[in-house]
Amino acid sequence: MKQTANNLSRWTKQDTTWMLSLFGTAVGAGILFLPINAGMGGFWPLVIMAVVVAPMTYLSHRGLARFVLSSKSKSADITEVVEEHFGKGAGMLITILYFFAIYPILLIYGNGITNTVDSFLVNQLGMPQFPRWALSLALIVGMMSIMMANRALALKVCEMLVYPLVAILAFMSIYLIPDWNMAALSFDKVPAAGDLLSVVWLTIPVLVFSFNHSPAISSFAVSQKEQYGDDAEHKSSLILKRTSTMLMGFVMLFVFSCVMSLSPEQLAEAKAQNLSILSYLANVKSSPFISYFGPIVAMAAIFSSFIGHYFGAREGLNGIIHKAAPKFATSMSQKKLDKVLAGFFLFTLWGVAIINPSILGMIESLGGPVIAAILFLMPMYAVRNIPALKQFKGQPSNIFVTVMGLLAISSILFGLLK
Repeated sequence: MKQTANNLSRWTKQDTTWMLSLFGTAVGAGILFLPINAGMGGFWPLVIMAVVVAPMTYLSHRGLARFVLSSKSKSADITEVVEEHFGKGAGMLITILYFFAIYPILLIYGNGITNTVDSFLVNQLGMPQFPRWALSLALIVGMMSIMMANRALALKVCEMLVYPLVAILAFMSIYLIPDWNMAALSFDKVPAAGDLLSVVWLTIPVLVFSFNHSPAISSFAVSQKEQYGDDAEHKSSLILKRTSTMLMGFVMLFVFSCVMSLSPEQLAEAKAQNLSILSYLANVKSSPFISYFGPIVAMAAIFSSFIGHYFGAREGLNGIIHKAAPKFATSMSQKKLDKVLAGFFLFTLWGVAIINPSILGMIESLGGPVIAAILFLMPMYAVRNIPALKQFKGQPSNIFVTVMGLLAISSILFGLLK
């Protein structure tokens, strides 16, 4: 099915819906913790991060979308595409990696929403602290209930959350400007070249995590293929480019504003308290606006991102079960299997929320390496080895994506070994 140039270039309401859904998937716990890790190195490393983050985000997600679109089937999701191209054994391995690229993020969100709500109830509303096991259970059940009720409803809720999320993030970024410490802009504060690059290198995994919307890419690419056929790659690239631009503009403004209004010591304190940047700002700033809206934005951001990641994790686990135990998978209806999967997610998310591990530690050690492998390296390997993607071989952007993926993985391994 071929589209005219005008049809492909025309921006539609559906394109906006997808852009907001992808944005909502990315704007979650990672972004709320990004200012803490990125800002501890000071202002100038952030400048380099701002330069590389947009092309890094766009090109990597475009590569993954192209991989999904390369299937002969119009409706094949990523777990089916990997088996088509790499065979059953490799397909199974990549499906497992895909699941473990997303599943730790759900664990982070279950823990993050519990800490955010707990801090809000105690510090802003002055309420007594609820037992953590009860609070976490209520919050996780609440989020998953919407997921189980209706997929269309969940996506609609996600879209509705993005509008106020964008507005309040932008307003809060501007609101913090009077608190900026302009001394941070001094060239005297520029670290030595080696220290500067080291800070950027060590922060790349959190950048990857914070701008990651790969869990929604599979369903996004399938939708584009069903609508645009052979022209789906062109349309997908357009939407992904605008999504990456939107993310870079709003998120980096927010990160810069937070970092400029807090000292490195305060950012270290926020990390030690295992709080998102908005919850920490609510506790240290006297402004009623930040005190009440900050935690609310954090809750909305986590929930909107939870939706996209839940569907991605369920897709991955569903693919693993169908490949590893096909008789078991076909012995029950998909609806019943979804309930079994929901039970697994509920109890594991609840258990991690009760334990309350370091969220930044989980981002660095669990989420980063597998996300980098699936999002950056696998599509580039496919471009070199799959005939269906041969038209994309030899592009300079392939080198950039591969290098960024290797830097992310090496940074994580260095952090784990030191």
